[in-house]
Amino acid sequence: MKPSVFSTLVAFAALSFPLFASGAQPQNGGGYVKASAIEYKIVNVRPEANAKGEMVVINSKYLHTDDTLLVFTPAKHECAEEIPTVILLHGWSGSWRNWSAKYDLQSIADSTGFRIITPDGFYASWYLDDADASKMQYRKFFDNEFFPTIRSLYNLKPETTFITGLSMGGHGAINLFLDHIENYRAAGSMSGVLDLRDTKIKDLLVACGGDTTRLGAESAVDRVELHASTLLDTNKPMVITCGYYDYYVISSEKFSKKCRDLKIPHIEIYSPAPHSWKYWGFALQMHLTLFRRILNGENLGY
Repeated sequence: MKPSVFSTLVAFAALSFPLFASGAQPQNGGGYVKASAIEYKIVNVRPEANAKGEMVVINSKYLHTDDTLLVFTPAKHECAEEIPTVILLHGWSGSWRNWSAKYDLQSIADSTGFRIITPDGFYASWYLDDADASKMQYRKFFDNEFFPTIRSLYNLKPETTFITGLSMGGHGAINLFLDHIENYRAAGSMSGVLDLRDTKIKDLLVACGGDTTRLGAESAVDRVELHASTLLDTNKPMVITCGYYDYYVISSEKFSKKCRDLKIPHIEIYSPAPHSWKYWGFALQMHLTLFRRILNGENLGY
């Protein structure tokens, strides 16, 4: 599919999808398994509201603590290797339980055929490397520990792997996608803080070492220009969605304008919504629908 129109305002209609497969088998407790230099363990998820599937705990030298993630694999399947996967990031003040506490991700995985993985971005990591090297180095963790672990456990392939998230996680998803475009088929942002200069949350500036210039250097709206040629050559679109009553809608608008100016393929969708979980539940289904269309090579309107 060659890009011709790069920003599309669309109406969303729900689609039905075939179901796919199961992933690695959960184990009860136990110690860490070592894969190369990375230690992890798979444990059964404790019974709690909407938390099914399996839990993976990665022992991280870059985070200086463990990272916990939940994995929701479609119950019915034909072939485990065919499962498309979405890495789903939470927002500021959230955790690895955030999404599953609000929505039944197992049911969503079953109905859409996507495996959904929710890692811990911690309360306020912003999915960045902290300026203080003794503190969390999230980008290094994601690139060197998290992604290699889940790629090995769940046989991830670039053509069937997606990443998206909400608010802080929307920015994180686009930034991590831009770091390694070769690992993904597409990416998304829901109410993303795509320009870090648009937020007044103080812990972000602390993570940047008090350096206000770093806010721009770390912002997806600035970084996307550095990757424009790769995005054009590979035609790996980004799905940018936000409520137009959301205080971060300005970030999505600036990001989309930058993409339009650079002719970078993306789909931009706005809804009459604030910064809210009601909107993010709707937006998740919308992203999964568009990811499925991208996966199948279906009409995206351009």
